Amino acid sequence: MFGMGHWEILIIFVVILLIFGAKRIPEMAQGLGKGIREFRTAMRDVQEEIDVNPPANPSAQQPPVQTVAQSDQKEKPAS
Repeated sequence: MFGMGHWEILIIFVVILLIFGAKRIPEMAQGLGKGIREFRTAMRDVQEEIDVNPPANPSAQQPPVQTVAQSDQKEKPAS
């Protein structure tokens, strides 16, 4: 996992345990889980909103307007 062995993961876990304490780790995991759950709910709501409101009629859009370049010189009448 991420190029780390079992000993490295164990050392990281022990350091986290020493820094935060045994009581805070479950609280942090619970908060992280709640945040992920809220994020997924928001993503699902946005996806449902996009699916519910499709464009009315995409083929009814007007074609792009083409412009014609005009010359600054006036045409001379044929003599």
